[in-house]
Amino acid sequence: MPVTATAPETPASRNLLDPGFELTLRPMRYPAFYERYRDAIRNTWTVEEVDLHSDVADLAKLSPGEQHLIGRLVAFFATGDSIVANNLVLTLYKHINSPEARLYLSRQLFEEAVHVQFYLTLLDTYLPDPDERAAAFAAVENIESIREKARFCFKWIDEVEKIDRLESRSDRRRFLLNLICFAACIEGLFFYGAFAYVYWFRSRGLLHGLATGTNWVFRDESMHMAFAFDVVDTVRQEEPELFDDELRRQVEEMLEEAVEAELQFARDLCGEGLPGMNTESMREYLRCVADQRLVRLGFPARYGASNPFSFMELQNVQELTNFFERRASAYQVAVEGSVSFDDDF
Repeated sequence: MPVTATAPETPASRNLLDPGFELTLRPMRYPAFYERYRDAIRNTWTVEEVDLHSDVADLAKLSPGEQHLIGRLVAFFATGDSIVANNLVLTLYKHINSPEARLYLSRQLFEEAVHVQFYLTLLDTYLPDPDERAAAFAAVENIESIREKARFCFKWIDEVEKIDRLESRSDRRRFLLNLICFAACIEGLFFYGAFAYVYWFRSRGLLHGLATGTNWVFRDESMHMAFAFDVVDTVRQEEPELFDDELRRQVEEMLEEAVEAELQFARDLCGEGLPGMNTESMREYLRCVADQRLVRLGFPARYGASNPFSFMELQNVQELTNFFERRASAYQVAVEGSVSFDDDF
């Protein structure tokens, strides 16, 4: 009996999470990911542009409760982006099989490094005492509310760390949960909670240097989250069977756990409450953000919460309105020379 040869699989027939390491940028299968990369390149900033000098005088004006809040906040910042970068390298780059997407992930890794440098500079400025700085950098080990958030992160890293290839539906589901966790819960909830404290200070005319750097981190994190959700949308189109009631249940439980971990952090930061900032207000804000993430993922809102922080509404208008549809000119590095992003490779 003659043997019929099987035609080799073409790049166009592959799915985004199919195992392999596609290297060819032409023909481009996912041009939207490439546009994300180009947008990120146009938004380049450096830590040296952030002036923290006025913050030192502001720190002396804070009440003991506010100084405690700032100390805990910068301690979280010291390790948060390093955890994200770790997952990016060990998980996302490994399994998202698109050279366009890997271009973006490479850029994201650079941005995470800039954030880490910013927080290093922040701690060096805010905590001149070497012992205090050492304690802040060791927060994952010695501050329970931060250790709990790190434990949540590593739980979802551990779920996929030993998977070499996404061969089964179960493996792809585990990868999706990791991706959704880092986009919706860590960058999209933990960091957004942290940003709210920063903008609370800014609304009172305090810590403008911290707010300036946070503006730029906020934009970067929003782009990271948007890219991750683009990946989720693509997988939903290619493999809709993965998005069943079980996945929705797991995502809802994940977000509930993230909200509780961030609330524990809020109790640590706010204590009995500060003027305009307390645990109950933060609970409502976090639930509002969690609902936004669920709706963006195509799932029903869970809490029906509204944003209690008017200063965050203003922040959204100032920094994020139509951000992905316009050129962000607040900081931009020109590309010089003969490089053209539109040339065929």
